[in-house]
Amino acid sequence: MASPQLSDPTLKQSSLRRVVTASMAGTVVEWYEFFLYATAATLVFNKIMFPPSDDPYAPIIAALITYAVGFVARPLGGIVFGHFGDKYGRKKLLQLAIILVGVATFLMGCLPTYAAIGVWAPILLVTLRFAQGFAVGGEWGGAVLLVSEHSPDRTRGFWASWPQAAVPLGNLTATVVLLILSRTLSEEQFLAWGWRVGFWLSVVIVAIGYYVRTRVTDAPIFLEAQKQADESKATRYGVLEVIKRYPRGVLTAMGLRFAENIMYYLVVTFSITYLAVALKVETAEILGLLAIAHIIHAIVIPLIGGLTDRIGRKPVYLIGTIGAAVWGFIAFPMFDTKNPVIIVSAISLGLFIHAFMYAPQPAIMSEMFPTRMRYSGVSLGYQVTSIVAGSLAPIIATALLASYGSYIPVAVYLAIAAGITLIAVISMRETKDTSLHDLDRLDEEKLAADKVAAKA
Repeated sequence: MASPQLSDPTLKQSSLRRVVTASMAGTVVEWYEFFLYATAATLVFNKIMFPPSDDPYAPIIAALITYAVGFVARPLGGIVFGHFGDKYGRKKLLQLAIILVGVATFLMGCLPTYAAIGVWAPILLVTLRFAQGFAVGGEWGGAVLLVSEHSPDRTRGFWASWPQAAVPLGNLTATVVLLILSRTLSEEQFLAWGWRVGFWLSVVIVAIGYYVRTRVTDAPIFLEAQKQADESKATRYGVLEVIKRYPRGVLTAMGLRFAENIMYYLVVTFSITYLAVALKVETAEILGLLAIAHIIHAIVIPLIGGLTDRIGRKPVYLIGTIGAAVWGFIAFPMFDTKNPVIIVSAISLGLFIHAFMYAPQPAIMSEMFPTRMRYSGVSLGYQVTSIVAGSLAPIIATALLASYGSYIPVAVYLAIAAGITLIAVISMRETKDTSLHDLDRLDEEKLAADKVAAKA
């Protein structure tokens, strides 16, 4: 029997485009704000939110630690949003997430500096960073599921990759805003008040993203599962249920995420530190080069997502994992040339390789879990890994650079991470062409069998 969402192909295409737009609009907003903080942490907060130090790396590491707080909050957000998103719907939780992250980001732009209020400056910064991370933790799962659950089985890789493309677009927007401010203002003006403008602009962007998300509905497959849950009164949700029922899916998702998450933050966050502090490249030049790389990243993600529909999820992910293992040994010598063309080539290469891991993730993770616990499953697998991966990657890399004065340990660190992800890729099941309705049916059969066994 055909899925009800596929009964009218014309309506399907129109609906899909609207859902993709809504998902991307909100994701651009939330990651604009998340990466605005990432960039500001290495360019601004290390200078104005922490006590001065003779060691140039010390305040950067302090700022990156507050940056990591957002990653610690993300799994908590994923668990909470996942639980209620599986119960009440993806759309409602996505609207809440975008408001929460917008308020936290706007208030960051209002914070006094360390010179004004002392230790309270970093304390308030950490508090708002936690709230921001909590909201972003709930955003990703809902955004990709909104698209995945509306998508046809044979093209899910392509359509579900579009929210991933919104991440570099959000990063690009943050980079461009800071680039414009840094080029139009003196360094004194930028550090005094100019950086705050980027955070305050979040109000406008949030309003647009929220409005766009009011124009879509949850997918028919979710509404069907929700109706069945209401009728049975026995459906269980949440992190404990997904760990109990689908531990392999959660562990596989975590393994797939490990190298991808580390690599991304080495490319887009640590590279700023390396270029600015170790090589003394001007801030405006770094931001301009990153902007070019983000555009390339956003373009290739949907293309690679479509490739997974043709040749499978595993081969594509394998290419990205192998590329991650060697990128550090190639890229840092390219950085050392201080040639803008070569530098942007190194960053773009990193993000191109990253896209081979990033683009397939929504489809792979959506195809691991049934509808009743899919939000919890994908959020848990995706967000928990960020605590030990992306959150620590810039800190570890900066500490290695400060200790050894060489990029080699950083490159080895990324290669080891790629080895861990390689194990997950080899052990994962190929999920291409998976039917989400079949997943739900198999889940129902397992539940029925468990009830029979419990009564025996």
